Amino acid sequence: MTQTAEKRAPKRKKETFIQGIVTLIFSQLLIKMLGLVYNLYLTNREGFGDQGNGIVSASYQIYAVLLTISSTGVPNAISKLVSERVAVGDHKGAYRIFKIAFATFAVIGLVGSLMLFFGAGLIANQWLQIPDAEMTMVALSPAVFFVAISSVMRGYFNGRQNLKVTARSQTLEQIFKTTLTIILVEIVAIISNTSTVWMAGGATLATTLATFVGFGYLYLFYKTRRREIASEIRETVNYKYDRVRNIVKKILLVSIPIALTAIMSSLNKNIDSFTVVRSLKQFMSEDMAISQYGILGGKVDTLTSLPLSFNVAFATALVPAISAAKAVKDYKSIKQKSTFTLLMSMLIGLPCTVGMCIFAGPILNLLYPNASSGELVLQISAFTIIFTILDQTINSILQGYGKLRVPAMALGCRRDCKINIKFNFGSNSFYRC
Repeated sequence: MTQTAEKRAPKRKKETFIQGIVTLIFSQLLIKMLGLVYNLYLTNREGFGDQGNGIVSASYQIYAVLLTISSTGVPNAISKLVSERVAVGDHKGAYRIFKIAFATFAVIGLVGSLMLFFGAGLIANQWLQIPDAEMTMVALSPAVFFVAISSVMRGYFNGRQNLKVTARSQTLEQIFKTTLTIILVEIVAIISNTSTVWMAGGATLATTLATFVGFGYLYLFYKTRRREIASEIRETVNYKYDRVRNIVKKILLVSIPIALTAIMSSLNKNIDSFTVVRSLKQFMSEDMAISQYGILGGKVDTLTSLPLSFNVAFATALVPAISAAKAVKDYKSIKQKSTFTLLMSMLIGLPCTVGMCIFAGPILNLLYPNASSGELVLQISAFTIIFTILDQTINSILQGYGKLRVPAMALGCRRDCKINIKFNFGSNSFYRC
């Protein structure tokens, strides 16, 4: 009986891993399709277009930095720590990690929201030099808090190998985001006589409301599973008490390197948001400069990020799976999952890179008939897809295995290269990759 159970255990793990990936892939596919719908709507909407995309994109880059600090490292960090405890039967310790992490990142998320709300004017006018972006950042500020606490809950359920919760909450959030974006932008367009600035504010307000809906779903799901969690806690084995300070330290030691990796990854877009409009304004009007930035941030970034969203499924499932396998010293399972995921990442990345490079023009003409410029930018950006996908997968493997500093150090070297490459435009100089 015992031998039979031992033989079946790895099989159940493998099925859980594959099922989780499949669930997340379908979720990401639906999310990106919906995201493309509202992106197409906004770009082709009269009065919004590339200029509106430029305003929204600039705000999102600042929002993304605070979001990264408060949430990007959290799901992987929590899922890693929780999966390690669950793998050895310590459900009480896993739940304690969740409670302490929730309180910690609720505070961090609240601070991030307040910083964005009260600093919106300074950031828009002085840093970005896009005054119209102030309203969009104010509208986005509450989302930082909701995403931070939602990320803790997603990390807890991921660590329990329940990836469907993450998939469903993200899908529900995207459905509301798409629907509310279209509704609010249309309402604002009627009230403001098609003001681009006010329409951009309505679009970002929809994002904030959608993050609240996503958190609401996670909370309701958690409430329905409280008895199950309580039952598991009563059956806990191998419980090891840790002081709150030590648990917070462990969470931060895991989440900070992951967050730093994500911050360095998003640094490229922030450099663009600080420099592109500022420099182009020397040669063209401010509205035209914002429109040119809108091509990069609104259309090209959206299209090149589509393949990455499918790979997120593998990256999300890898961290808790590898952490759990390492906790019980199942190195064969680690090797199998890592090899399989790298192969799938290659199969996703290569066709997308080649396709977008060759068919950049037709793709833009098909999707954005009213604003189809940007073919060369898309062709150049397409070459980054395969490398970014592999980077995403390898980072997750290393994070799951506990090598948290390696991805941050590697990206740090890459960003040093970025900051030292200098492009001169007339009498002005700025740094871009």
